[in-house]
Amino acid sequence: MVLFMSEPGVHRPLVTVVGGYGVGMTVRTSRVPERGETIGDAVFSAGPGGKGSNQAVGVARLGARAALVSAVGADTLGADARPFWDAEHVDHSHVVTVRDAATMVGTILVEPDGENRIIVSPGALDHLTAADVRAAATTVAGSDLVLISQEVPEEIVVEALRVARENGVRTQLNPAPGRALPPGTEHLVDVLTPNASEARLLAGLPAAAENDHADADADQREADHLLDALRAVYTGAVLVLTRRRHGAVVDDRGQRFAVPAPAGVVPVDTTGAGDAFNAAVAVGLVEGQPVADAVRLGVAAGAFAVTRHEVIPGLPHPDDLRPYLS
Repeated sequence: MVLFMSEPGVHRPLVTVVGGYGVGMTVRTSRVPERGETIGDAVFSAGPGGKGSNQAVGVARLGARAALVSAVGADTLGADARPFWDAEHVDHSHVVTVRDAATMVGTILVEPDGENRIIVSPGALDHLTAADVRAAATTVAGSDLVLISQEVPEEIVVEALRVARENGVRTQLNPAPGRALPPGTEHLVDVLTPNASEARLLAGLPAAAENDHADADADQREADHLLDALRAVYTGAVLVLTRRRHGAVVDDRGQRFAVPAPAGVVPVDTTGAGDAFNAAVAVGLVEGQPVADAVRLGVAAGAFAVTRHEVIPGLPHPDDLRPYLS
């Protein structure tokens, strides 16, 4: 399995990412407080985040070229983003600065088992327009894949899918936060990467509590049920259902198979694991890997991510993944 095309002189494929940038305000706490309760034992940290930016950084760290379409506010947080992207080799020429709007902020509560709860204030992202996406059409046309997350308004998601389709560029939709596409636009998605709750929403199924402690057989039955329902809506897409500690299950337009997670991974922070996963899948696909190998790379990236505190330290470089791919 060839992991990365990073040798000198080798053409590096381009992934254009459409999504959010924001600053993550992380609070580590012994437990989530009850309504009206104050807990005084928390530890605070802050750093760059947002699904789109995280995924662009993840793509660049794994050896592909990355371009980001997003928006920031005309504030200190937005100004700080650009040198960060420069340092991570992310093209930010299509990130617009919105006057009279704040840069997105996410407040993240992390409990001792690594699970998180996130509140997002979108700010400038709510002012990103379809015209801003259309202005990046030349970059999209030169891309090998467009990776889209749903932190941006619905019209931005649809416009990005349409611009990519017009230019014959493959699309990968990370439907997070979960939101169904407008009817009639599902055919614009080539690769769909939901978790279980997002899959239920996209397939029109009722919400249900996820049971991360289910045995492998029960998990597979649930995955098959969700993939069957998704297939009825996304008839032409490759479906990649992420299943936490069970890895992922793929439906490659009729061929269905599981990609197990590496054994022995002890999570300390699940924040950003989906971004690491999606970035790695995208890199695998644009480097011409079979879907199974691209998803295996994504599962390894997600496994690495959960072993690190905070998002940016959890976005892997190639050497970080080798122990998870053995």
